[in-house]
Amino acid sequence: MPTTTKLAEILRQAAHPISGTTTDYDMLLDAIGESRFVLIGEASHGTHEFYQQRAEITKRLIAEKGFTAVAVEADWPDAYRINRYVRGVSDDATSLDALGNFQRFPTWMWRNIDVLNFIDWLRHYNDSLPKNAVKTGFYGLDLYSLYTSIEAVLKYLDSVDPEAAARARYRYSCFDQFGEDSQQYGYATRFGLSKPCEQDVLNQLVDIRRQAADYAQRDGRIPEDEFFYAEQNARLIKNAEEYYRSMFRGRISSWNLRDRHMAETLNQLVTHFEQQGQPTKVVVWEHNSHLGDARATDMGAAGELNVGQLVRQEYNHEAFLIGFSTYTGTVTAASNWGASAERKRVRPALRESYEALFHQTELPNFWLNLREENEAVRGLRASRLERAIGVIYRPESERISHYFLAELPQQFDAIVHFDETRAVEPLERTPQWDRGEVPETFPTGI
Repeated sequence: MPTTTKLAEILRQAAHPISGTTTDYDMLLDAIGESRFVLIGEASHGTHEFYQQRAEITKRLIAEKGFTAVAVEADWPDAYRINRYVRGVSDDATSLDALGNFQRFPTWMWRNIDVLNFIDWLRHYNDSLPKNAVKTGFYGLDLYSLYTSIEAVLKYLDSVDPEAAARARYRYSCFDQFGEDSQQYGYATRFGLSKPCEQDVLNQLVDIRRQAADYAQRDGRIPEDEFFYAEQNARLIKNAEEYYRSMFRGRISSWNLRDRHMAETLNQLVTHFEQQGQPTKVVVWEHNSHLGDARATDMGAAGELNVGQLVRQEYNHEAFLIGFSTYTGTVTAASNWGASAERKRVRPALRESYEALFHQTELPNFWLNLREENEAVRGLRASRLERAIGVIYRPESERISHYFLAELPQQFDAIVHFDETRAVEPLERTPQWDRGEVPETFPTGI
């Protein structure tokens, strides 16, 4: 095993520098090849470079390799409003309007300048396509939207089948006593204070599936996409109901249920596209902790699985997993769940981490192909610390709160490193965020 200094030099020779030119990712696209699923992570939910560069890679995958769906770590009904906008079938006049459903903490995760710019690009790209070409959609994979999804199912059924809507309204009334507080529902049912709604939501999902053939044969035909949207909301409600009950059984149980739901939703998207005779090439945007193969981390050793692992198991080499990392800079994050967004300074990475090793290469920005069999990749196979910042960042407890052990070449197929990064800019800049303003001399990225 080479020394850290020697390994840093080996990595420097193997790295592909990122300098802000149009050719930066040419070789990355070559490495992706004919993969049908490209999973692009992020080491935080609040770093500009991660959002910006993930979008740049995605644009090329759409324009050059025919990807027709972007599936993200967001709630299904909120993201579907964006989907309607970018496909030109909504009443929203602007991309800012299309982001209007993202009102729940953490709003900056999707209501930020980089996401806004990508949505603008995607709408313009779709508008430029020939009349009958397949447009690229935007979809949410997550399951936090229990009550929003209930509203969506009821609205859909009210418009196509009022009798079915009445049955659904009765079943979903099981949740009414909790005042749209999903965690209160989970607590009350977990400790026997209230009867679970499990059978009600399952019956409703079965019911809406049974009605599919009838709706498809009606005069005027029910649009397939809109039925799929409603069916997925009903599926989400079933899984979310179980998720909120699982929260009080422990982290591993709830984590696994959530990631299984996201992988299931991805598979349902693929099935839906294939039934319509559409291409099935999907870009997935989520945090590294969801998209890097859990089997290569101590998360997996503890019993956790994730989307990256499940997609690899399902699609094998048709999946290509990309991670992001940074050594230092700033990040948009909160100090506690539900608190205001702040611009926080990211501490330099711990010495025994991958991020610190990448810093030693003295390259400001680069990517590495981890599928290659060379001395650099072999040197990265030894387990090291890897940093993960979610929507909360607590630098005072960083080692415990934000690091886990990983074997990088088994976790990802490629890693993109930006040594010094800056916070993503929320659409709504709060006083708490502005107080974290850094000097104008701070790097602006590429």
